[in-house]
Amino acid sequence: MTRSVWLKADDEVGDWEARKRRITAGLEAGVDWVLVDEADVERVRDLGSVNVAAFTNGDVHVMEAEADDSDADATVVGKDGEGDGTVDLPSDFSGSADLSSLRQNGAAPEGGYVRIFDEDYEAFAEEVATEADFTIVIGEDWQIIPLENLIARVGDETDLITGVTSAEDARTAYETLEHGVDGVLLDTDDIDEIRKTVDVRDEMGREQLDLEYAEVTAVEQTGSADRVCIDTGNLMDHDEGMLVGSMARGLFFVHAETAESPYVASRPFRVNAGAVHAYVRTPDGGTKYLSELQSGDEVQIVDSNGRTREAIVGRAKIEKRPMFRVQAETEGGDRIETLLQNAETIKVHARDGRVAVTDLEPGDEILVYHEDTATHFGEKIEESIIEK
Repeated sequence: MTRSVWLKADDEVGDWEARKRRITAGLEAGVDWVLVDEADVERVRDLGSVNVAAFTNGDVHVMEAEADDSDADATVVGKDGEGDGTVDLPSDFSGSADLSSLRQNGAAPEGGYVRIFDEDYEAFAEEVATEADFTIVIGEDWQIIPLENLIARVGDETDLITGVTSAEDARTAYETLEHGVDGVLLDTDDIDEIRKTVDVRDEMGREQLDLEYAEVTAVEQTGSADRVCIDTGNLMDHDEGMLVGSMARGLFFVHAETAESPYVASRPFRVNAGAVHAYVRTPDGGTKYLSELQSGDEVQIVDSNGRTREAIVGRAKIEKRPMFRVQAETEGGDRIETLLQNAETIKVHARDGRVAVTDLEPGDEILVYHEDTATHFGEKIEESIIEK
């Protein structure tokens, strides 16, 4: 599931200057959506690139007349209507104006907004979910039970978005019933809280890998090859690196160049990843050849505990360098290998920590990621492939 962060920035937040400050903070933090009133859509567009959702009064004729003037990516019905309690809920939902708007063809709203005051509004939110692409629910006093009920009942009918005021609340919403919500609607002016909520979103969507130790069976000098340094637009920590290797089923953990050396300054944005033929793991769980990488591509950063995040490639630096062939045997008996540059600054991860490839010896145990599946054009496939 891809999680999202929506930022509430309608007139309930304050005047335009207050809304503008909040929206600007959200753009800088990397929120996915901004929820505003229709009159502010173009103003938001002027501030930067972000998905914009706009509250609408649900009047389909007005919406059709103004369709060319509004550039919202999605419209949301429920504010100043039944969804927020301004208009009483009908005893029979078939008479609901909000639901009627959602059921219209053409210019119908994509989203519904419901404040959960009691069980009737919870039931109304379920009905909205059957019609809306996005269902935004606001729990009064942060009641978990209605949210659990909606997660369990709504399923994949809609993207369920719940209102929160902090990153801690967002984490709870993402983790509720293990499945969690699709997104959160954040209502805060606290810049740090906005950033923390985006960090929680990113953390929830990251893959956790099971790394294992493999025993080094051979380390030998080879001739020179075209070596690739992956220079990213992100700084890496001391325990982070990338997964690279000659065989997609078995990738070696290679540290970023974060350590100082008598020979060269640290370059914490770089992983010296090996020869051009090798694979590097990508955030979608696939692989790319090192030779294919170019500015703007995404690669996966991994730490020694298997936690992952994404990085943007700034450049791929290819130069001819002397190489080592490193071969290792996994716990399951599979032999994997790769080519790494013959240099003290290239470090893999042994049980006692970082070790330079120039100091590796047969019998050492180093960290790898092993899968039993093959890949074709970087995608996992169930096929018999021999790599040696």
